[in-house]
Amino acid sequence: MCGIAGTYRWPDGKAVTDRLTHTLAHRGPDGTGRYSHPAGDGEVHLGHRRLAIIDLSATGAQPMVSDGLVLTYNGELYNAPELRAELAAAGVRFRGTSDTEVLLEAWRRWGTDCLPRLRGMFAFGIFDERTGDLVLARDQLGIKPLFLLRRGGGLVFASELKALAAVTGGSLEVDQAALVASLLYYWVPDSRCAFREAEKLPPGSWLRCRPDGRVDRGRFWNLRDVAAEGRERARSGELPDLAAIVEESTRRHLLSDVPVATFLSGGLDSSYLTALAARHQPGISAYTIGFRAEDARFEAMPDDLRYARRVATRFGVDLHEIEIAPNVLDLLPRMTYHLDEPIGDPAAINTFLICSAAREAGVKVMLSGMGADELFAGYRKHLANLIALRYQRVPRPLRRGVSRAVDRLPVATARRGYRSVRFAKRFLSFADLPEETAFRRSYTMYDQDELLALIDPDLVGTVEDVLTEHADVYQDNDLDDFVNRMCLGDARMFLPGLNLTYTDRSSMAASTEVRVPYVDVEVVRAAFAVPGDRKIVGRQGKAVLKEAATSILPREIVYRPKGLFSAPLRAWMSRDLAPLVREVVDDGMLVRSGFLRRDALARMVAEDAAGQRDFSKHLWHVLTLEYWYRGATSGAGQNAHVTA
Repeated sequence: MCGIAGTYRWPDGKAVTDRLTHTLAHRGPDGTGRYSHPAGDGEVHLGHRRLAIIDLSATGAQPMVSDGLVLTYNGELYNAPELRAELAAAGVRFRGTSDTEVLLEAWRRWGTDCLPRLRGMFAFGIFDERTGDLVLARDQLGIKPLFLLRRGGGLVFASELKALAAVTGGSLEVDQAALVASLLYYWVPDSRCAFREAEKLPPGSWLRCRPDGRVDRGRFWNLRDVAAEGRERARSGELPDLAAIVEESTRRHLLSDVPVATFLSGGLDSSYLTALAARHQPGISAYTIGFRAEDARFEAMPDDLRYARRVATRFGVDLHEIEIAPNVLDLLPRMTYHLDEPIGDPAAINTFLICSAAREAGVKVMLSGMGADELFAGYRKHLANLIALRYQRVPRPLRRGVSRAVDRLPVATARRGYRSVRFAKRFLSFADLPEETAFRRSYTMYDQDELLALIDPDLVGTVEDVLTEHADVYQDNDLDDFVNRMCLGDARMFLPGLNLTYTDRSSMAASTEVRVPYVDVEVVRAAFAVPGDRKIVGRQGKAVLKEAATSILPREIVYRPKGLFSAPLRAWMSRDLAPLVREVVDDGMLVRSGFLRRDALARMVAEDAAGQRDFSKHLWHVLTLEYWYRGATSGAGQNAHVTA
């Protein structure tokens, strides 16, 4: 796992690449390297920051140069041993044991045809000295990031957006459509970028720059096609052996020359991975979090620690417990910087603190249960949308009465919050809507009218564009299975836009690699070969995964109530962050710029303080957006200006 950067036919490319690479130092504290070569009427410069995981020797250093090919690579290939054996049988002689060298030789032999054969997480740039071509590529599911910016016939790329912002001399413009999307989702979709000129290379795709200025693009993997293939497999009636597939993926993800540990929340996903990892690596370490007692009480949070301890004891895991009592006033601007774009999920703080503790203990690699909820319908929103279909059959007068009664209930008092009331209000906000609209509303922050009331009135068309984009992505399938339509939407938007993004940035901020065995191409293929009625059975989400997990986990862990990998936001808002919220509402840059409307924000604060509505997530995201905006419009190397 590393940080990669480079320029292609870009003015002052050598100095720019050095600055890009320096900005990514946290991603790779174990080494640095740069390569330069002519490219047409310009030059190519490739930079690399190394976090040494496999082949810790100099033979794994990058950029890796071999017989006219040069590679700067960020990722891990879990099928590298098989690819190495196949290439060796064809006569390739390897100098070291790194997967970097395997990737380079696979490219030499197969070119872009090697990409669908790669099983892992990756983003890389590869340069051919003979042709002068530079190719960028990103893994199938968007686990690893790759940002790029093109001007004229030149290109600059990096693992993080902040690196591009730092080297473009304040010329990048904030994209208001991305900010609107961020308010809606509390993250920026993978299809958009917070700065206008910059873009994210789409998952499962490649881009080739030629020395004559031509640029070609291609796609080597498409989730829509994988879901369609899974539908046909499901129709055959033969379920995949999910237990075997998840175990095999977990075993492959343990491939490392340094210690590997796991996240262990005590929930199904992390407990299953930890138990499987302990089977192959006895005595493995795991890290779990707890909250201050007063925060947990106020938030009515489940006691996840006791479940984590049971799993650790049963499987001989070395458990490390971390209490989350952060100084959020200090962490908020720090996390906003590292997250690159305005992302309002406080789970990023949890990830950063866990990875920091693991790193201090000498652990460089962590396994996470990320992705299981999206692929196997484990979120409350999946079940809630199914229940909504039945709720719509209830006579309308009765539904109106229920809605009025729930609307009068408080979500919190001065001493505690009421989760069941929050859930009921959330459910009723989308239960009567059509499928795509209801699904979007079940996990986004605002409905259309609420969003329009919050922002500059001139952005009506931008809001419509953002909502249309969601509808287009959600409806781009030919699945006849509602549950799998939701899972596909999540895997294309929610997973790469939020969860994989904050996991990558938060972990790399602590110079730690996080691997995600559920977000593996073979697990994904299996997931879409499972019909929706096997994913949600009765009121049980992830039913098929739970069934597989019972082969190793006790039922009390498998079927325990779902926990949340989040933070006690209501407690933080009522104490630590209340003065900052008032400051941002009264005199924040977003309010002064006209992007956010002070009166709408003030109403949110008042209703939240009165306990009538729960706006804690909304206000937390406003804080993250404000801090990101301050950084983006400052003169501190990340400066930009806003255009409509």
